Amino acid sequence: MTSNGADAVLINIRQTPTADAVKLVRQVDERLKGVALPADVKVSAYYDQSELVTGAANAVRDAILLGAILAGVVLFLFLRSWRLMVITAALLPAVLAATCLGLYALHMSFNMMTLGGMAAAVGLVVDDAVVMLEHLMRRLQEAKEGECPSMLAAAREMAKPLFGSTMATIVVFLPLAFITGVTGGFFKALAVTMTAALVVSLLYARFVLPIIADRWLTLKDAEAADKADRVTGALGSRYEKLAVRAFARPRLFAAVGAGILILMGLFAWNNLQSGFMPVMDEGGFVLDYKAKSGAALSDTDRLLRQVEKIIRETPEVTGYSRRTGVQLGGGLTEADEGDFFIRLTSGSRRPIDEVMTEIRGKVETTVPGLKIETVQLMEDLIGDLTAVPQPIEVKLFGDDQAQLAAAAGKVAGTIGRIGGVVEVQDGLRVAGDAIIIKVDRAAAALAGLDPDAVAKQVETQIGGTVATKILAGEQVIDVRVRLPRELRQRADALKALTIRAADGRAVALRAIAQVSIAAGQRQITREDLAPFIPVTARLEGKDLGSGIKEVQAAVAGLHLPSTIRVDYGGLYAQQKQSFSDLTTVFVAALLLSALLLTLLYEQWAFTAAVIGTVLLSTTAVFAGLWLTGTELDISALMGLTMVVGMITELAIFYLAELVPDAPVDAASLLAAGKARLRPIVMSALIAILTLLPLALGIGRGSGLQKPLATAIIFGLAIGAPLVLTILPTLVLVLSRRRRGVAAPDGGVALASG
Repeated sequence: MTSNGADAVLINIRQTPTADAVKLVRQVDERLKGVALPADVKVSAYYDQSELVTGAANAVRDAILLGAILAGVVLFLFLRSWRLMVITAALLPAVLAATCLGLYALHMSFNMMTLGGMAAAVGLVVDDAVVMLEHLMRRLQEAKEGECPSMLAAAREMAKPLFGSTMATIVVFLPLAFITGVTGGFFKALAVTMTAALVVSLLYARFVLPIIADRWLTLKDAEAADKADRVTGALGSRYEKLAVRAFARPRLFAAVGAGILILMGLFAWNNLQSGFMPVMDEGGFVLDYKAKSGAALSDTDRLLRQVEKIIRETPEVTGYSRRTGVQLGGGLTEADEGDFFIRLTSGSRRPIDEVMTEIRGKVETTVPGLKIETVQLMEDLIGDLTAVPQPIEVKLFGDDQAQLAAAAGKVAGTIGRIGGVVEVQDGLRVAGDAIIIKVDRAAAALAGLDPDAVAKQVETQIGGTVATKILAGEQVIDVRVRLPRELRQRADALKALTIRAADGRAVALRAIAQVSIAAGQRQITREDLAPFIPVTARLEGKDLGSGIKEVQAAVAGLHLPSTIRVDYGGLYAQQKQSFSDLTTVFVAALLLSALLLTLLYEQWAFTAAVIGTVLLSTTAVFAGLWLTGTELDISALMGLTMVVGMITELAIFYLAELVPDAPVDAASLLAAGKARLRPIVMSALIAILTLLPLALGIGRGSGLQKPLATAIIFGLAIGAPLVLTILPTLVLVLSRRRRGVAAPDGGVALASG
């Protein structure tokens, strides 16, 4: 083991499942300060998980602060009230503090997903307050001069839509309870965190905000809001003109709008890149290596010293550690394999993937005989959970080992010529050379020996025997006696081994046995008892979706023997399973949203119109991912599912403005749109702005939520206008169909001011 080129002792410290990583590192540092070490011994950390956790926590803090500021700005622009800004600014810390208490009660800790869930929930938390405050302010504006309406009574009017909108977001998380594996493990923590935040936010908006508003808000705030209406009036008048035209030909408007969105979504879908998990810069990576099978430790070390030189000459590297014969996780391996953990400088530098590519290229060209793989630590750990960490794994099944080996070499050579496919491994793992000793039974019998007796003596001399034990502190150490290394690792020396006959005579091993060297045998790997050889590879500058398509096409073009069956594993197999699981979650979220809408309104026209609007909004998600060059992965699919809840939430606020049991017509739908224009625009803007830090990848550890935030932002950016335009036209068409009234082709007579 080495650290920065010097021999070192590496100590892995693991935390228990309930431990606090940041606190644990602090305690370890304090203990180390009290340890007296020789002057020439230096202690340094080669990996510190708390740095990533602290960075993620700081990113969440920044997102919360930025979210509060942006929410306050939006509130002031639309309502012109400093009091509302103060109320909103006080909301976030209170709700998130209560959320932390909820997580503590559930025995959950701060990690990448719980912190990300809190950051993603900021916009939703503020949204509840914005909707309630806007409704209370509207009631103030509608009050007659000299009268101040009761805020508590006004809040009761919003109780049902506020509850329904919160439940619309929460229900999309319920199907995650049935998802297992890596996907379930990741997003259950996020779902629980966001659910806790939404429940607390609902209680705060329903019961606390009205009391504060009743004490603080006055008619002067309503007058300020009236002035703001002059600014938003232009938006309202344009919306009214568009709505009048839409209601004049609702079927045509809905069909054209839906057609454009569907075509846009299909185009983006066909050109979208895909992956398994988001890639983020962890500030360090693992370089796994494998020398020639059976290589001596000294030979492997000589090659690795060349690798260390390459690492030290890379300007972004701040330090590294190296293990040979042992893995980063602590498991023992052969002397011809191990790994490096390479730490990079913080601050401004090249992206980590560029550094990995440069080091890989130099090692492959200047250190022959060494197979390497480079991967970031979290990706490596997730890969270990799925058994195969490589994105590409071509599994070749068959009973003929020679045929399998030939096919594996052919497949490895073929896919290695595909651009962007790197670190190709043919899966042919060969053990070191073996010494075979065949006892001549007749010759052994003349010496009074049988094969078992000869084997025991040879084993004792080569493997040794425990002669005694010594006590070192509290540890008992075996003392093993065996032949010197030079007498047990060469065939000619082994032939001269002394074997004691039954009468005590010394007999050379060559006199009673044949000693020969056998070349190393290939490792046989099985899956469900069927032997197979895995050919693996990683991708560079290419997404998993397009990479696996090119690999599959190349393998299909080889026309392998019919006795060989080809299957694909690796992270691609995990991606397929995760996408299938999250598709099920998406469909279940749609069904649960439909059930919620039916229970709230008891009208299938409303339910069908909202679900149709939601589905059209999801096309914007694919378009947004394509425009930003973001891969469709499990994080983006989770964002797609959350869009279902968020658009349903906005739709519930819109439908809440309609008079219950009253006939639905163009006039009532337009009035509802004009009344809900301001809160829907405010809600969408705040949610989008508070997610921007995550979508831009600001802060360490934010990369995991970047696709999720991007998906939600584009879903809301298109979905909010659809709620105000497509949704009412669908409601109008479906309501008329229910009553058996044909939609008119002429204009709609509506008063507009």
